[in-house]
Amino acid sequence: MSDLEISVNDGIATLTMNRPEARNALSMEMRAMLADSLHDIEHDDTIRCVVLTGAGEHFMAGGDVKGMGESIRKSPDEIRKEFVLRIHDLHPIMFAMRRMRKPVIASCQGAAAGAGVSMALACDLIIAADDAFFTLAYCRIGTSPDGSASFHLPRAVGIKKAMEIALLGDRFDAQEAKAIGMINYVVPAAELKNETHKLATRLANGPTHVYGNTKALLYRSLESEFESQLQAEAESFADCASRKDFHEGVSAFIEKRNPVFTGE
Repeated sequence: MSDLEISVNDGIATLTMNRPEARNALSMEMRAMLADSLHDIEHDDTIRCVVLTGAGEHFMAGGDVKGMGESIRKSPDEIRKEFVLRIHDLHPIMFAMRRMRKPVIASCQGAAAGAGVSMALACDLIIAADDAFFTLAYCRIGTSPDGSASFHLPRAVGIKKAMEIALLGDRFDAQEAKAIGMINYVVPAAELKNETHKLATRLANGPTHVYGNTKALLYRSLESEFESQLQAEAESFADCASRKDFHEGVSAFIEKRNPVFTGE
């Protein structure tokens, strides 16, 4: 059985982390498969939306802490070397989701802990079941966050709330996660799969090139100066206006009908 299951239907690629017996904790195989799959999806124009989810009752409960137990028997220098490499193994996943010119949705049920929170935050949108819960939890095993959580969390919830979440490691539910701006949607647990599909379908039928430009604009705004951001907006708008979906969108508006976008 593979640690990652991949399915593609109607322009939607669903990546299912598949270690339900371990709450989908990250294995080395899962890391490698996620990185490779996201790279392939990024360059596949037939895929217009990505969903990341977990098999069974949970989204993902972080790294393989039991596996880490073998590492702590080594010398401090050996441990440092091993974990620098291990953490860097996560980075291609985060880079691919951020860079990808199509929306990426995290669909969370049950536990999202440690790297599970990091992975969800690296997605563009998060939809969660009403029984989902979140905990950054790194402090509980005596380490600091990884997987881009220290970048995304303060930008989502503010520095003071991020400090609380990271320093205390407390567990909180989906309703609180939505209230603090960490996730986008909370739906009944029984409806999570259906509601995720509805959201993914809406995005997969949207103007994909526009989504790519919009993602790039919004993410660069976190680091940009005002003038350079406005220049980027102008260039992006002009680029979109030269595309088929802009012609379709304007025509549909004038003709008072719903647009049919092709992603071009």
